[in-house]
Amino acid sequence: MPASVALAELAATAGLVGLGLSAVIIDFGTGGVVTTAIPDAGVRRALTGLVFGTIGALLAVSPLGRESGAHLNPAVTLAFRIRGGISTGTAVVYGASQCAGAIIGCLPLLAWGAFGRSVAYGATLPGTPYPAWAVLAGEGLSTAALIFGLLLMLGHARLRPLTPLLFPPLYALLVFAEAPISGTSTNPARSLGPAVVSGRWDGWWIYWIGPLLGTLLGVAIHRLGPLRRLEFEVAKIAHPDHDPHGLFHRPPSGGGPNLSARRAL
Repeated sequence: MPASVALAELAATAGLVGLGLSAVIIDFGTGGVVTTAIPDAGVRRALTGLVFGTIGALLAVSPLGRESGAHLNPAVTLAFRIRGGISTGTAVVYGASQCAGAIIGCLPLLAWGAFGRSVAYGATLPGTPYPAWAVLAGEGLSTAALIFGLLLMLGHARLRPLTPLLFPPLYALLVFAEAPISGTSTNPARSLGPAVVSGRWDGWWIYWIGPLLGTLLGVAIHRLGPLRRLEFEVAKIAHPDHDPHGLFHRPPSGGGPNLSARRAL
Protein backbone atom coordinates (compact mmCIF):
# COMPACT_ATOMS: atom_id res chain seq x y z
CA MET A 1 0.00 0.00 0.00
CA PRO A 2 1.39 3.45 -0.89
CA ALA A 3 2.21 5.47 2.22
CA SER A 4 0.15 8.35 0.81
CA VAL A 5 -3.03 6.30 1.18
CA ALA A 6 -2.46 5.45 4.85
CA LEU A 7 -1.39 9.02 5.61
CA ALA A 8 -4.47 10.41 3.88
CA GLU A 9 -6.71 8.16 5.98
CA LEU A 10 -4.87 9.20 9.14
CA ALA A 11 -5.15 12.90 8.32
CA ALA A 12 -8.81 12.67 7.30
CA THR A 13 -9.71 10.81 10.50
CA ALA A 14 -7.81 13.40 12.53
CA GLY A 15 -9.79 16.13 10.82
CA LEU A 16 -13.10 14.37 11.43
CA VAL A 17 -12.43 13.86 15.12
CA GLY A 18 -10.79 17.20 15.80
CA LEU A 19 -13.40 19.30 14.02
CA GLY A 20 -16.35 17.10 14.95
CA LEU A 21 -15.54 17.06 18.64
CA SER A 22 -14.93 20.79 18.61
CA ALA A 23 -18.57 21.04 17.52
CA VAL A 24 -19.55 18.85 20.47
CA ILE A 25 -17.60 21.11 22.85
CA ILE A 26 -19.08 24.28 21.38
CA ASP A 27 -22.64 22.95 21.53
CA PHE A 28 -22.48 21.31 24.98
CA GLY A 29 -19.62 22.90 26.90
CA THR A 30 -20.70 24.29 30.25
CA GLY A 31 -21.50 28.00 30.09
CA GLY A 32 -21.15 28.21 26.32
CA VAL A 33 -22.98 30.63 24.06
CA VAL A 34 -24.81 27.84 22.24
CA THR A 35 -26.21 26.29 25.41
CA THR A 36 -27.64 29.68 26.31
CA ALA A 37 -28.97 30.44 22.83
CA ILE A 38 -30.41 26.92 22.30
CA PRO A 39 -31.44 25.57 25.72
CA ASP A 40 -33.19 22.51 24.24
CA ALA A 41 -30.64 19.67 24.42
CA GLY A 42 -32.46 17.68 21.74
CA VAL A 43 -32.13 20.48 19.23
CA ARG A 44 -28.45 20.86 20.07
CA ARG A 45 -27.94 17.12 19.64
CA ALA A 46 -29.52 17.18 16.20
CA LEU A 47 -27.46 20.23 15.24
CA THR A 48 -24.25 18.58 16.49
CA GLY A 49 -24.99 15.41 14.55
CA LEU A 50 -25.70 17.42 11.43
CA VAL A 51 -22.40 19.29 11.77
CA PHE A 52 -20.45 16.10 12.50
CA GLY A 53 -21.98 14.34 9.49
CA THR A 54 -21.33 17.34 7.26
CA ILE A 55 -17.67 17.37 8.28
CA GLY A 56 -17.47 13.68 7.38
CA ALA A 57 -19.13 14.32 4.01
CA LEU A 58 -16.78 17.21 3.18
CA LEU A 59 -13.74 15.14 4.11
CA ALA A 60 -15.00 12.30 1.93
CA VAL A 61 -14.98 14.49 -1.17
CA SER A 62 -11.76 16.31 -0.24
CA PRO A 63 -8.38 15.40 -1.76
CA LEU A 64 -7.67 13.33 1.36
CA GLY A 65 -10.90 11.40 0.96
CA ARG A 66 -10.34 10.86 -2.75
CA GLU A 67 -6.91 9.42 -2.00
CA SER A 68 -7.89 7.06 0.81
CA GLY A 69 -11.56 6.38 0.08
CA ALA A 70 -12.57 8.04 3.36
CA HIS A 71 -13.46 5.09 5.56
CA LEU A 72 -12.59 7.19 8.66
CA ASN A 73 -13.97 4.44 10.89
CA PRO A 74 -12.75 0.92 11.76
CA ALA A 75 -16.36 -0.29 11.57
CA VAL A 76 -16.61 0.82 7.94
CA THR A 77 -13.28 -0.80 7.13
CA LEU A 78 -14.43 -4.02 8.81
CA ALA A 79 -17.63 -4.03 6.77
CA PHE A 80 -15.65 -3.72 3.55
CA ARG A 81 -13.32 -6.49 4.70
CA ILE A 82 -16.24 -8.81 5.47
CA ARG A 83 -17.72 -8.17 2.04
CA GLY A 84 -14.39 -8.90 0.36
CA GLY A 85 -13.68 -5.38 -0.83
CA ILE A 86 -10.25 -5.08 0.79
CA SER A 87 -7.55 -7.43 2.01
CA THR A 88 -6.85 -8.20 5.65
CA GLY A 89 -3.54 -6.33 5.44
CA THR A 90 -5.20 -3.21 4.06
CA ALA A 91 -7.87 -3.38 6.75
CA VAL A 92 -5.24 -3.61 9.51
CA VAL A 93 -3.29 -0.63 8.15
CA TYR A 94 -6.50 1.37 7.83
CA GLY A 95 -7.60 0.56 11.37
CA ALA A 96 -4.21 1.59 12.75
CA SER A 97 -4.25 4.80 10.70
CA GLN A 98 -7.73 5.67 11.92
CA CYS A 99 -6.89 5.09 15.59
CA ALA A 100 -3.65 7.07 15.34
CA GLY A 101 -5.41 9.83 13.44
CA ALA A 102 -8.16 10.06 16.06
CA ILE A 103 -5.64 10.46 18.87
CA ILE A 104 -3.64 13.06 16.94
CA GLY A 105 -6.82 14.90 15.99
CA CYS A 106 -7.85 15.15 19.64
CA LEU A 107 -4.62 16.69 20.89
CA PRO A 108 -5.57 20.22 19.72
CA LEU A 109 -8.79 19.90 21.74
CA LEU A 110 -6.71 20.49 24.86
CA ALA A 111 -6.65 24.14 23.77
CA TRP A 112 -10.32 24.36 24.77
CA GLY A 113 -9.15 24.16 28.39
CA ALA A 114 -11.84 24.04 31.08
CA PHE A 115 -14.55 24.51 28.46
CA GLY A 116 -13.48 21.29 26.76
CA ARG A 117 -12.93 19.45 30.03
CA SER A 118 -16.53 20.18 31.02
CA VAL A 119 -17.63 17.63 28.39
CA ALA A 120 -14.52 15.42 28.58
CA TYR A 121 -13.43 16.80 25.20
CA GLY A 122 -16.36 15.12 23.52
CA ALA A 123 -15.74 11.62 24.92
CA THR A 124 -18.51 9.09 24.40
CA LEU A 125 -19.69 7.94 27.82
CA PRO A 126 -22.55 5.67 28.90
CA GLY A 127 -25.64 7.67 29.73
CA THR A 128 -27.25 7.70 33.15
CA PRO A 129 -29.23 5.68 34.24
CA TYR A 130 -28.93 3.25 31.33
CA PRO A 131 -27.52 -0.23 32.05
CA ALA A 132 -24.54 -1.50 30.09
CA TRP A 133 -26.68 -3.74 27.87
CA ALA A 134 -28.79 -0.77 26.76
CA VAL A 135 -25.69 1.31 25.95
CA LEU A 136 -24.24 -1.63 24.03
CA ALA A 137 -27.50 -2.08 22.13
CA GLY A 138 -27.60 1.62 21.30
CA GLU A 139 -24.10 1.53 19.84
CA GLY A 140 -24.81 -1.67 17.95
CA LEU A 141 -28.05 -0.47 16.37
CA SER A 142 -26.62 2.94 15.48
CA THR A 143 -23.61 1.35 13.80
CA ALA A 144 -25.84 -1.13 11.99
CA ALA A 145 -27.83 1.77 10.55
CA LEU A 146 -24.61 3.41 9.34
CA ILE A 147 -23.22 0.25 7.73
CA PHE A 148 -26.50 -0.75 6.12
CA GLY A 149 -26.95 2.76 4.70
CA LEU A 150 -23.44 2.82 3.26
CA LEU A 151 -23.71 -0.60 1.63
CA LEU A 152 -27.11 0.28 0.22
CA MET A 153 -25.87 3.54 -1.29
CA LEU A 154 -22.65 2.08 -2.65
CA GLY A 155 -24.48 -0.89 -4.16
CA HIS A 156 -26.76 1.27 -6.31
CA ALA A 157 -25.09 2.91 -9.31
CA ARG A 158 -27.35 5.99 -9.25
CA LEU A 159 -26.95 6.54 -5.51
CA ARG A 160 -23.24 5.73 -5.31
CA PRO A 161 -21.95 9.25 -6.15
CA LEU A 162 -24.27 10.66 -3.48
CA THR A 163 -22.97 8.42 -0.68
CA PRO A 164 -21.31 11.25 1.34
CA LEU A 165 -24.70 12.99 1.51
CA LEU A 166 -25.92 10.14 3.73
CA PHE A 167 -23.88 11.34 6.70
CA PRO A 168 -25.44 14.70 7.67
CA PRO A 169 -29.09 13.57 7.96
CA LEU A 170 -28.17 10.15 9.36
CA TYR A 171 -26.03 11.55 12.16
CA ALA A 172 -28.50 14.32 12.90
CA LEU A 173 -31.14 11.65 13.48
CA LEU A 174 -28.90 9.19 15.34
CA VAL A 175 -27.35 11.77 17.67
CA PHE A 176 -30.76 13.31 18.40
CA ALA A 177 -32.35 9.96 19.26
CA GLU A 178 -29.54 7.85 20.69
CA ALA A 179 -26.84 10.14 22.12
CA PRO A 180 -28.39 10.26 25.64
CA ILE A 181 -27.87 6.49 25.83
CA SER A 182 -24.31 5.99 24.54
CA GLY A 183 -23.14 9.26 22.99
CA THR A 184 -23.61 7.79 19.49
CA SER A 185 -20.07 6.89 18.61
CA THR A 186 -20.54 4.24 15.84
CA ASN A 187 -16.77 4.55 15.49
CA PRO A 188 -14.17 3.00 17.83
CA ALA A 189 -11.50 5.47 16.69
CA ARG A 190 -13.79 8.43 17.40
CA SER A 191 -14.21 7.13 20.97
CA LEU A 192 -10.54 6.25 21.44
CA GLY A 193 -9.20 9.73 20.72
CA PRO A 194 -11.04 11.72 23.40
CA ALA A 195 -10.66 8.86 25.90
CA VAL A 196 -6.88 9.16 25.59
CA VAL A 197 -6.96 12.96 25.88
CA SER A 198 -9.50 13.18 28.71
CA GLY A 199 -8.58 10.03 30.61
CA ARG A 200 -12.26 9.04 30.68
CA TRP A 201 -12.50 5.33 29.89
CA ASP A 202 -16.00 4.73 31.27
CA GLY A 203 -17.44 1.68 29.53
CA TRP A 204 -14.63 1.79 26.94
CA TRP A 205 -15.25 -1.80 25.84
CA ILE A 206 -18.78 -0.89 24.70
CA TYR A 207 -17.37 1.42 22.05
CA TRP A 208 -15.44 -1.46 20.51
CA ILE A 209 -17.85 -4.36 20.94
CA GLY A 210 -20.96 -2.32 20.06
CA PRO A 211 -19.70 -1.12 16.64
CA LEU A 212 -18.34 -4.62 15.93
CA LEU A 213 -21.73 -6.22 16.56
CA GLY A 214 -23.45 -3.41 14.68
CA THR A 215 -21.20 -3.93 11.68
CA LEU A 216 -22.03 -7.63 11.59
CA LEU A 217 -25.73 -6.83 11.89
CA GLY A 218 -25.64 -4.16 9.18
CA VAL A 219 -23.82 -6.48 6.77
CA ALA A 220 -26.24 -9.32 7.54
CA ILE A 221 -29.32 -7.15 6.91
CA HIS A 222 -27.86 -5.93 3.63
CA ARG A 223 -27.37 -9.51 2.48
CA LEU A 224 -31.00 -10.49 3.10
CA GLY A 225 -33.52 -11.06 0.29
CA PRO A 226 -33.49 -8.77 -2.74
CA LEU A 227 -30.88 -6.46 -1.24
CA ARG A 228 -28.13 -9.02 -1.82
CA ARG A 229 -28.07 -8.11 -5.51
CA LEU A 230 -26.87 -4.60 -4.65
CA GLU A 231 -23.12 -5.17 -4.58
CA PHE A 232 -20.53 -2.40 -4.41
CA GLU A 233 -17.64 -2.62 -6.85
CA VAL A 234 -15.00 -0.51 -5.11
CA ALA A 235 -14.71 -0.31 -1.33
CA LYS A 236 -14.44 3.47 -1.18
CA ILE A 237 -16.91 6.07 0.02
CA ALA A 238 -15.49 8.90 -2.07
CA HIS A 239 -15.15 8.44 -5.85
CA PRO A 240 -15.85 4.72 -5.42
CA ASP A 241 -15.37 3.82 -9.11
CA HIS A 242 -11.79 5.15 -9.02
CA ASP A 243 -9.18 2.79 -7.57
CA PRO A 244 -5.76 3.83 -8.92
CA HIS A 245 -3.80 1.75 -6.42
CA GLY A 246 -5.83 -1.44 -6.90
CA LEU A 247 -6.49 -1.75 -3.16
CA PHE A 248 -10.26 -1.50 -2.98
CA HIS A 249 -11.70 -3.39 -5.93
CA ARG A 250 -14.36 -5.94 -5.07
CA PRO A 251 -14.51 -8.70 -7.69
CA PRO A 252 -17.95 -9.81 -8.90
CA SER A 253 -19.43 -12.60 -6.79
CA GLY A 254 -19.98 -15.84 -8.59
CA GLY A 255 -23.58 -16.20 -7.56
CA GLY A 256 -24.72 -12.63 -8.18
CA PRO A 257 -25.52 -10.62 -11.30
CA ASN A 258 -22.65 -9.80 -13.60
CA LEU A 259 -20.73 -6.53 -13.45
CA SER A 260 -22.59 -4.85 -16.30
CA ALA A 261 -25.91 -5.73 -14.74
CA ARG A 262 -24.93 -4.19 -11.41
CA ARG A 263 -23.76 -1.01 -13.14
CA ALA A 264 -27.19 -0.72 -14.71
CA LEU A 265 -28.95 -0.63 -11.32
